[in-house]
Amino acid sequence: MVPLRRTARLLDRLPPVRGRYAENVALAAITWFRVGGVAEVMFRPADRADLRDFLRAKPADVAVTVMGVGSNLLVRDGGVPGVLVRLGRDFAGLAMAGTEVQVGAAVLDANVAEASVTAGLGGIEFLSGVPGTIGGALRMNAGAYGREMADVVRRAEAMAPDGSLHALEAAALGFRYRACRVPPDWIFLAATLHGEPAAPDAIRARIAEIKTARHESQPVRSRTGGSTFRNPPGARAWEVIDRAGCRGLRRGAAMVSEQHCNFLINTGGASAADLEALGEEVRRRVLQTTGVALEWEIVRIGQVAVLAAERAT
Repeated sequence: MVPLRRTARLLDRLPPVRGRYAENVALAAITWFRVGGVAEVMFRPADRADLRDFLRAKPADVAVTVMGVGSNLLVRDGGVPGVLVRLGRDFAGLAMAGTEVQVGAAVLDANVAEASVTAGLGGIEFLSGVPGTIGGALRMNAGAYGREMADVVRRAEAMAPDGSLHALEAAALGFRYRACRVPPDWIFLAATLHGEPAAPDAIRARIAEIKTARHESQPVRSRTGGSTFRNPPGARAWEVIDRAGCRGLRRGAAMVSEQHCNFLINTGGASAADLEALGEEVRRRVLQTTGVALEWEIVRIGQVAVLAAERAT
């Protein structure tokens, strides 16, 4: 674990909150890759008002980063400076009424899919194949098995850096492939999804199909971060990676999955730098071999670790 370089204790500059602050939180214990440095300060707001008051009172120069469950995320070895926000219990509500689902940003995508069985609400089953939380799914317009968030979101709520709350209809979200046009420094708080009445048995069967398909095609039991690169126009990322001869490619303990070569794996003891460098090598080889410029889908945050020799100078 690499400590962050700092000149003063950040916690002393932050406003009082009703939630919890924690310093030097080891993020490798949280992320699915099991790599990365520390969060200088982690903040778990008690509720929306607590988050709003924090954003309004914090020093302007303090960076804020939002993290869900760390599923589609690579935290660099140098850690995350500033404040890392993790939404908790007050942002994890889940209620179904008619054909609508009111869901908080901290709810796991898979839990929404499971709840749809009891409610007899179809069309949301794809979320069982999307790792992570609703907040991340909104930010990335996450999708799997033929559907994506753009197909089911009616509206969402987000908080701007000044603490103002915004209700956004589906059109205002500007969903596109694995992205939306909501400013990256806005924090998603909740969403309203919609589905269609369906037989619970049929919904359960579809979820089982998705689970089987994932286990057969993806390294779900490995330390991975999900799909590494976005599919390029007119192609699939795994196909061009395979064509470039990158299946099974290694850098240290980081490896391109043999099972699905759009997944990177920490085989044990890899660093974030190993994984990121391996991803960049895949991009280089794919571009050289096929002319396709792959774009990262995994979100990379934090700073590169400072070498011991540099720290000593």
